[in-house]
Amino acid sequence: MKAAIVGASGAVGQEFLKILAERNFPCDELVLFGSERSAGTEYEFRGKRLKVQLLRHGDDFKGIDIAFTSAGAGTSKEYEKDITRHGAIMIDNSSAFRLDEDVPLVVPEVNAADALNTPRNVIANPNCTTIQMVVALQAIEQLSHIKRVHVATYQAASGAGAAAMAELEEQTRQIAAGEEPTVSKFAYQLAFNLIPQVDVFLDNGYTKEEAKMLNETRKIMHSDVAVSAICVRVPVLRAHSESVWVETERPVSPAEARAAFEKFEGITVIDQPAEKKYPMPLPVAGKDDVFVGRIREDLACPNGLTFWCVSDQIRKGAALNAVQIAEYLISKR
Repeated sequence: MKAAIVGASGAVGQEFLKILAERNFPCDELVLFGSERSAGTEYEFRGKRLKVQLLRHGDDFKGIDIAFTSAGAGTSKEYEKDITRHGAIMIDNSSAFRLDEDVPLVVPEVNAADALNTPRNVIANPNCTTIQMVVALQAIEQLSHIKRVHVATYQAASGAGAAAMAELEEQTRQIAAGEEPTVSKFAYQLAFNLIPQVDVFLDNGYTKEEAKMLNETRKIMHSDVAVSAICVRVPVLRAHSESVWVETERPVSPAEARAAFEKFEGITVIDQPAEKKYPMPLPVAGKDDVFVGRIREDLACPNGLTFWCVSDQIRKGAALNAVQIAEYLISKR
């Protein structure tokens, strides 16, 4: 088994290295690729120093079985054929192929079997906010079909990459020192603020990030569910949070939902409000699961249920989900 990481120097690329080592991923060789800026950089993996190779057109992916790509949609589109030409499965973390009909969009806890049908040798990793939401939704879907979802996301700086995380830290230091904060990664200062925009606006007033939550959820869950979202950037380093309202075909009680969450793979329930115990981004950062709490009846909808979920965007929302897809493929060989 020979694997590759494209975009090895980015935040998600670095998380790939950690997760592959932590989970003892069964590869005999790992090859790292990157841009001209990162080519030549060395990283440690399983006690060895690996040098980042320059990503270029050609036959460098010959002999590679699985390629984890996280270098942006433009790079994924440009190098798709180079990566897959010799039989490598490309597990792509960008938005390049997510809604293509001939590319499966996979969250292993929900639709793992879709990963077995890869006519282009490409599997898409969903958007981070969608991943954590559909893991939680699937537990409810098994009880009663979900007709409608309203969701508000509270997205950490990590969703915009390592530079965004660094900017949030720098702004916090600058403000504490009485200095004017540097603003470059986002349109506005993020420290001590909220920005009700993630990605660009569409003609209908929603952002692309919000549209992804509708379109990707339907594709992953093979469902006609209606989804309305508002996505908000918040001054948190890692781990996205979501407040979710669902309407099911039949009433689902909080107790029934809680039991379903507790049994579902990849979910940890923290739901003891009397003891002030619920998921929060700070303790969830660095963890693998989707954490669910604040499970309660929706007082505005007879068949409604609402809950709160938190997950590490760089792990389950990106690198971990891709590695789990690869592990599933290996298990089916």
